[in-house]
Amino acid sequence: MMTGEDSSAASAQVLNFDDPRLFLNREISLLSFQERVLGEAKECSNPLLERLNFLSIFGSNLDEFFMVRVAGLKQKAGMPEVGLGGMSGAELLEQIRLEIVRLTDVAYHCLRESIRPEMERAGIALIDYAGLDEGERTRLNDYFQRTVFMVLAPLAFDPGRPFPHISNLSLNLAVVVEDAKGEEHFARVKIPDTLPQIVPVPPQDGGKASRFVWLEQLIVANLQALFPGLDVKEAHPFHVTRDAETSIQELESDDLLETIEEAVWRRRFRSVVRLQVDARISTDILHLLIKELELDEKDVYLIEGPLDLKRLREMNSLDRPDLKYRPFLPYTPLGLQPDAKEDIFGKIRSGDILLHHPFESFQPVVEFIRRAAHDPDVLAIKITLYRVGRNSPIVQALLEAIEEGKQVSVLLELKARFDEESNIEWAKALEREGVHVIYGLVGLKVHCKIALVVRREGEIMRRYVHMGTGNYNPLTARMYTDLSLFTCDEQIGADATDLFNYLTGYSAKTDFRKLLVAPVSLRRRLEALIVREIEVAQKGGRGHLIFKMNALEDPEMIKLLYRAAQAGVRVDLLVRGLCCMRPCVPGVSDEISDRIQVSSAVGRFLEHSRIYYFGNGGREEIFLGSADLMPRNLNRRVEIVFPVESPSLVKRIRQEILDVYLTDDVNTYHVGGDGVYRRAPRNETTGGIDAHERFMNLRSASRIHWNERF
Repeated sequence: MMTGEDSSAASAQVLNFDDPRLFLNREISLLSFQERVLGEAKECSNPLLERLNFLSIFGSNLDEFFMVRVAGLKQKAGMPEVGLGGMSGAELLEQIRLEIVRLTDVAYHCLRESIRPEMERAGIALIDYAGLDEGERTRLNDYFQRTVFMVLAPLAFDPGRPFPHISNLSLNLAVVVEDAKGEEHFARVKIPDTLPQIVPVPPQDGGKASRFVWLEQLIVANLQALFPGLDVKEAHPFHVTRDAETSIQELESDDLLETIEEAVWRRRFRSVVRLQVDARISTDILHLLIKELELDEKDVYLIEGPLDLKRLREMNSLDRPDLKYRPFLPYTPLGLQPDAKEDIFGKIRSGDILLHHPFESFQPVVEFIRRAAHDPDVLAIKITLYRVGRNSPIVQALLEAIEEGKQVSVLLELKARFDEESNIEWAKALEREGVHVIYGLVGLKVHCKIALVVRREGEIMRRYVHMGTGNYNPLTARMYTDLSLFTCDEQIGADATDLFNYLTGYSAKTDFRKLLVAPVSLRRRLEALIVREIEVAQKGGRGHLIFKMNALEDPEMIKLLYRAAQAGVRVDLLVRGLCCMRPCVPGVSDEISDRIQVSSAVGRFLEHSRIYYFGNGGREEIFLGSADLMPRNLNRRVEIVFPVESPSLVKRIRQEILDVYLTDDVNTYHVGGDGVYRRAPRNETTGGIDAHERFMNLRSASRIHWNERF
């Protein structure tokens, strides 16, 4: 038990909000998230092919981690900068390397010792080429000759031919051949990503294949066909990851579109930040790769198994529903179906509409834009697009709106990382049809998700607004948890107009009526709401904050949350990915630590919704939006966080969404004072509460519109 003197000392210590012990390092926290993804691959209760998919996601996430985070750290090498958590750049890079090696070993052990044996018991074999019988080899070699051979292009490296360019994320073979004079030569063979990476072995009877080999093993077995008259001495796969953190000098640009196109092109030639190689590679070949790729030995990762785990996603195409999640059909609420007699605008006029994706269909959002495109009373449509996806029905509806004579304005953010090329193509396509396209703002990335429809209704002009936590992308809307709100609230409509004027023209707007807008007012308004919660607690009330987001990094917000806990506010944080706030600080008052809980849910769907709940002394308030609590979201992006004002919808979000997440003990991990995430202890009486299953079952069991339940 703490004495009064001990308690005072602890309180004094917590007031030092710059104490590094209060923070977890951003990069290490991101790797903790990758370990949680990997944990789903290890979880035997998950369907087998879904476990393979989680391994694929883990591999893809690590690729991006190197392209962005490690590349960024390397760009700052030599600087005395120390980030959250108190580590220097050199110390951090070394810790990252050790953690990557550990996680990679865990991933390949899971594939080799757990998943592959389970696959074989299920009648699916992912085997080595050497394990095939003679007939299987013959049939596969025939496939090589008919299909693979013609795609391959060996590139020699000698005094007359420079070392070939190795493209980012490419899988290659480092090949050594010997000529008739006994001289050895090096060649590179790229594994074509236009072909299946996991090749089905044609069965003798012509039925469905149940045995598979990796494409690079088939190519290695047939390399002699590429080098006739030479002796293939050795061949080893290697995988390259390049720096993708290309800075865009917007302020020096006369044409943002052209500048970003050039930056995307330059990205292909950025420095290599990681080399993955087969652990059996010879020392000579490895040294050659290190030299020609201009690497440090610490950038090399030896892998015992197939390189590039993200290729495992190809196994999802197998027709084995028994090895996948049960099928799930999103529910379309009453009155919002495409063939509904009541028009969607009338439905919105009768009250705000909330949709919880993917459990409720994203189709009403598409239908909202499509109906607006063809409604004779609609005069204008304005929308922000960030990650659109291919074959976008939203873009198609906007093109139809132009054909119908509507005024259409689209802010299409070209700087959406890794979607730049796709967005450039969409921007050009929209412009060709006469859409007013804005590429983004200099110095700011436009990340908010909002659509505004202006409609003439008799003598009045009414504004209909859709806002969401996720992108206008129907594909990701089936895989990510997000929230959508339709409203025709006059003040929100006026804010939406002001926001689009800010985006498309010139504006010195410093405040909005109801919307919290970054970088204008979001930080200030959120801080004021947290301070209000502190004041509630200081007056003897029950202060409570529940923040659900993808990431928590902003130091000032973290310090304010510590202040809230110190004042007696309960702080529940549901943070999917990186979280730099340490919930239980060694040496700090247990009372404060007990008021903070940091959880992370990883399951069937990717958590993407952002929800900010304020207890407000019993007068609960909830805000939704596109922003996480990160410096980039609060300072360097255009974001919106919007209020949910309908009491029934506030009640629904609290009871049927947030409370379920807070009691989930199947998908949830809790972080301790050591920064380690551990699975929540499962309630054996209930068999465990799975938030995603609960949401799916609620949609399947009830045909009642959630907005009408309360």
